[in-house]
Amino acid sequence: MARIKAFKGLRPIREKVHLVASRPYDVLNTEEARKEVEGNPDSFLHVVKPEIDFPADQNPYASEVYLKGKENFTTLKENGIFFQDDKECIYIYRLTMNGKSQAGIVAAAAIDDYFQNVIKKHELTRPDKEEDRKKHVFVSEMNAEPVFFAYPAMDSLDEIVSKIVRDKPEYDFTAEDGVRHELWVVHDEVANQIVVEFDKLPATYVADGHHRTAAAALVGKDLRAENPSYIGDESFNYFLAVHFPDNQLTIIDYNRVVKDLNGHSKEEFIELLKDNFDVKLIGKEQFKPSKLHEIGMYIDGDWYALDAFKRTYDNSDPIGVLDVTILSNQILRPILNIVDLRTDKRIDFVGGIRGLGELEKRVDSGEMKVAFALYPVSMKQLIDIADGGEIMPPKTTWFEPKLRSGLVVHSLK
Repeated sequence: MARIKAFKGLRPIREKVHLVASRPYDVLNTEEARKEVEGNPDSFLHVVKPEIDFPADQNPYASEVYLKGKENFTTLKENGIFFQDDKECIYIYRLTMNGKSQAGIVAAAAIDDYFQNVIKKHELTRPDKEEDRKKHVFVSEMNAEPVFFAYPAMDSLDEIVSKIVRDKPEYDFTAEDGVRHELWVVHDEVANQIVVEFDKLPATYVADGHHRTAAAALVGKDLRAENPSYIGDESFNYFLAVHFPDNQLTIIDYNRVVKDLNGHSKEEFIELLKDNFDVKLIGKEQFKPSKLHEIGMYIDGDWYALDAFKRTYDNSDPIGVLDVTILSNQILRPILNIVDLRTDKRIDFVGGIRGLGELEKRVDSGEMKVAFALYPVSMKQLIDIADGGEIMPPKTTWFEPKLRSGLVVHSLK
């Protein structure tokens, strides 16, 4: 059964929360993050992406960078911007985007659930990113950012959460991107009810944050080794997660850009595509796929629609039916020689929230040669794949809205 625990969260004072709360560390590159924090020393990006406080040529994985993140958080506490709740709490976090809301349960998830596959995964992690977040957790001695989990919607939990959100939230602000963020603090009997009901769930699912989840669990395992007399309820046996009912979540597209055509001319490349796709020139007008097995392609200032032939996918295979699989099996691997999406530096991934214009920008700048726009997977596909013990290709799902970092922190001490 899925186990969660109430904890004494570290969080910002109400007057500062809108300044502290930041986008996740991996949504912005270093240059974008530097611009984001201009004039705002309280931004949580100084904690989760501390390389922004160093010169541009700084190695972001150097030990002094992780120490700087810890130092920045200490400063926020010393300045009275962060405090710790005096009771163990569960928190309810609601995000509203474009009129649609999703309310999640913020709690400490058990590392044993991760290792025993009660927390189910659908992606492999990239070793470099996993190691980066592991160092961040270990040095800072906290889970600074929550991971984003889903669980099968459950009436009893829905009823409890619905009652809580009728009251005035502790935090209520709208970020610059138009997303509204609300947080309620729950303790004592109601928090215990949530924990008891949650224990009835057979599994939870990593929606967003596989690297942070793996890093948090591995740090907990290391700390167990350092503390062999642990009894199991210590903070390092748990990590910070926000759990959302699956029927409230939206997955959007996660697209790809590639640096070169593996020695092919554009004309040769398009001819090769015709072996497995119906290739249609769209022109300058942006093309966004509207159905499965339809892929948008942008190259040399033009958009193309690629309709995959039926023989290129297997509707009975939960992985084989995915458009990311079709793209890899029919284009990336055989034509472009991109075999390992986790390590190949010739490919990059662009969240759909950035729009098709971002794909055009990356190609038109000369940085990339070709871009591919994909149709998003569904929550049902994600759960079916995770339940079957299957693994999606890397960077398949992009969830919006994104959680804000810095609303609640889970200390490992």
